[in-house]
Order: sequence, then C-alpha cells, then structure tokens
Amino acid sequence: MADAAVSDTRKAQRVLVAADKFKGSLTAVEVAERITAGLRRVLPDLEVEALPVADGGDGTVAAAVAAGFQRREVRVAGPLGDEVTAAFALREGTAVVEMAEASGLQRLPAGVFAPLTASTYGSGELLRAALDAGARTIVFGVGGSATTDGGAGMLSALGARFLDAAGEPVPPGGGGLAELATADLSGLDPRLAEIELVLASDVDNPLTGPKGAPAVYGPQKGASPEDVAALDSALAHFAKVLQGPAGAKAAEYAASPGAGAAGGIGYGALLLGARFRPGIEVMLDVLGFAPALDRADLVITGEGSLDEQTLHGKAPAGVAAAARAADKDVVAVCGRLALPPQTLGRAGFRRAYPLTDAEPDVAKCIAEAGPILERVAERIARDFLT
Repeated sequence: MADAAVSDTRKAQRVLVAADKFKGSLTAVEVAERITAGLRRVLPDLEVEALPVADGGDGTVAAAVAAGFQRREVRVAGPLGDEVTAAFALREGTAVVEMAEASGLQRLPAGVFAPLTASTYGSGELLRAALDAGARTIVFGVGGSATTDGGAGMLSALGARFLDAAGEPVPPGGGGLAELATADLSGLDPRLAEIELVLASDVDNPLTGPKGAPAVYGPQKGASPEDVAALDSALAHFAKVLQGPAGAKAAEYAASPGAGAAGGIGYGALLLGARFRPGIEVMLDVLGFAPALDRADLVITGEGSLDEQTLHGKAPAGVAAAARAADKDVVAVCGRLALPPQTLGRAGFRRAYPLTDAEPDVAKCIAEAGPILERVAERIARDFLT
C-alpha cells in the first residue's frame, strides 16, 4: 500500500466506484462489483454508486452500457474481411463507438497479424450503423487496433472510393494504398456533415515519419522493419493522392497531432471533420461523471497497473484529477503498483492499494483477482469509512 501522506482523515459517507478494467482479469463492471461487495462486507448499508469508466480504448462501449446507454449489435467486417458481431452504445442521440469492436487485434485469429492487409472497413460500418440509429453525436473511441490503413477502409465503408490505375478498388489494408491512383470523396455519407464526430484519443503522433503510425505502432501489430517502411510510404502516397479531392488540408491533416492514432484512423477521422478530445475527458462527460462526483465523499478508481503510463491519459489519472478539482478524496486499487507515494500525491491520489499487498503471489493476483480485490476493498472500508 502506498500512502500519499495527506493529513485530512475525513470519514466518507457516500462512495463512488469509478475504475477501469484489470486487463486480462476483470472487466470494469466486474471491478466495480467486487469493490462494492468488499466495502459492504464491512459496512452493509454503505451507499455506493458504481460508474465503470474507460479512456476510449477497449471497454468503452461496455462502460457506456453500464452508465445507461442501450447496447446495439450489428454485423460488420472484421479486420480481415470476415463478418463479426460488433456493438456500439446509444442514448438520446449520442452514440459511443469503439473501433476495436470491429477492427481490434482481438478480432484477428490467435497469433496471426496482418499489418499490411488489415482494414478499418468494419469501423466505418459501425459509424454508419450509428448514423442509421439516429445518432447526432458520435464519440469514437480508438485503441487496440489491428490496422494501419490511414482510415481508408473506414472511409470506403462511408462512401469514399479508392481506385488503382485500372479503375479497380485498391486491395484492403495499408499495403494496398501503394496502388492508389484516384481518390473520390464525393460519395461520402452526407449525414456526416450534420453530426458531431468526436475522436476520443490521447495519441499525438502524425500520420507518417519517424513518429508516425507505422514507425511507432506498426511493430505492435506484427509489422517487420520492411513492413513499416512499406506502410509509411503507402500512407504518404495516400495523403498525396487525397490532395486531389481534399485539397491542401489532406497534407495539413497528415502532419496534424493525432493523425497517426490507431494506425492512422485519426487521419481519416480528420477528413470527416472530427474533433479530437482526450479519451478519459470525453468519456467522463459521456458517462455523467460530474454529477456522480458531486454526490460522493470518497472516490475509488483504478486499473490493472498503476505506473507512469497511467499518468498520461489513462482513466485513473483522469478520475483523480477531476476528484481533486472537486476537493474529493480519491484512492486507487490496482494489480501492480509502480508509482512512489510522492508521485501518487501529486496526481491527486490519497492512497493506492495493490492486490499484491493482500496476496504477494502475482500469479494468484491474476487468476483470483476478484476475491482478492474484495479483500482490498474491505481494507479501504476500514481505513476510510469507519
């Protein structure tokens, strides 16, 4: 357990549980359920509000559904073109779409990467389904993608045409863009001009170059050095050809921070008029975090690992910052803790409770995360609520 050494020892009356998933062990919903169970084992009548959170990546749709959005399912193309069932969330004209539902690494066969051929076409189909459902605002969470196609597949699903010198559609995936001769955006769904598209992302990489999507994220998707070079060249060519229908903004967008998000889908989103917002910031707004925070005296957040990466746009840091601004105590739970108390304090955390405090065996912490998390929550109840 790490304590941020804050002297205030107020006892909380109402608790808000706003944690992300423990990847590989527990979903955000399960984390909230386990924490609630542990707290109420000590204080059976404790008032607890559960608000599972996400930062725009994996689990974003599930968090929206837990917050009261309706889950909608649709058949779309996976990254290799096979049909998959993907979900988005909808409430009162606002849709939450998660790119990974259609185009994520988890949609690839086990152990198989397709850095040159994986396509975002299914993500475009998800966006189209949200439009068909009447969405006026679409929050598009990106992350965990299997693709590096600059959003070309997404744009194709929404009506764009990308043709080779023979007038045939180029092959799917980023590699196929090397054959691009003509780009036609005139067929893009006209409804896109009438809605607000918000890209929930913390990535500031441009489309190409040393800090571009292929160079930085391609290897995580199975790209060899040769693949990275081919993808970088193909995406640069893609942006050049797009100067025909899109004008100077095609090159401007390619150099923009965030264009390289999720294999360059940020670039495609910019061509659709998307507005970028930090993932956790927009998700807290969508999930109704502010009024829930107003009702709480103590906030419990967390994720699988609390480390330096947490401080750069991850859900617990966003929750802690908002809680600190509202003068609310916030503690964190995690599987692994790699931040010293001073850093935790500066980030707004009163204290952090790793599962390894309750169970030193890391393998058990992963395999039995739920029961161990309940024990940790009991400790929080005794430390802060009694």
